[in-house]
Amino acid sequence: MAKIDILQPGLFSTIQDMGRFGFLNFGVPQSGAMDFYAAKIANLILRNKANDAVLEITQMGPKLQFSAATEIAIAGADLSPKINNDQVQNNSVLKISAGDTLSFGRRKNGCRTYLAIKDGFDTEYLMNSRSWYTGLTEKYKLEKGMALPYNSFEKSEPVTHSSVKFFSGYLDSRNIEAYPGPEYFKLCEAQRALLMETEYGIGRDNNRMAIQMVEPLVNDLDPILTGPVLPGTVQLTPSGRLIVLMRDCQTTGGYPRILQLSEKGISCLAQKVAGEKVRFTVKSQVNKKSAALALKK
Repeated sequence: MAKIDILQPGLFSTIQDMGRFGFLNFGVPQSGAMDFYAAKIANLILRNKANDAVLEITQMGPKLQFSAATEIAIAGADLSPKINNDQVQNNSVLKISAGDTLSFGRRKNGCRTYLAIKDGFDTEYLMNSRSWYTGLTEKYKLEKGMALPYNSFEKSEPVTHSSVKFFSGYLDSRNIEAYPGPEYFKLCEAQRALLMETEYGIGRDNNRMAIQMVEPLVNDLDPILTGPVLPGTVQLTPSGRLIVLMRDCQTTGGYPRILQLSEKGISCLAQKVAGEKVRFTVKSQVNKKSAALALKK
């Protein structure tokens, strides 16, 4: 079995796939890649399965050394990747030889990038997923001296004229696509208008569990009974702060759920860093009944 030695762990890097489903009733979060789009693109470039495990890298990348030949692909944020100190590009097949090192430099855009390896990482498989989560899996982030197992790969795929197009515009977009949540229509018209007109700053309190917005929205809603929540649920706290739940969020919550981000919206928000501004773009075609049922599926 080949391995990647972690020479430097970077800021926060974790193994993720498309998530852990079917265990919400046990209180087990979904987890999975914060940006599904970039993770899938990285795997697609290598002709991997969409659910193959990738390494999610946040803002400042690690330094990795490969013990055997393989192929990798990087998609998402541009963190200035290098192989043996030679600059390489995102969104392409990158050949790796035994002993090669992969490192990252200055962040040019986005927040999270995804490293896919041919046939995926051969890490711990628990509850139908390889996604790391604190308190559930043996590991929860990269640490210096750690080793990640993978299957070596030397033979290139047959030549093909097809290519994978990565639409990078969302990395810099301020528009976060959302739908009305179950309590959205309890807001008055003025509140709903303000919700869509305001540019919200990303707070420093943000991680894989949730992202908190800086600007408040006046909250005069009555408290709700604890109800189901999902990644992308936007909660309105008593203080008026908006909290957007992300991939490692809890399974239930007691704050009004005023919005539900689309997958596109979650991926876009996952690429933002503290201090950046976003605006919620609420799709109007979802009616009150469908909004109320959105989180019961």
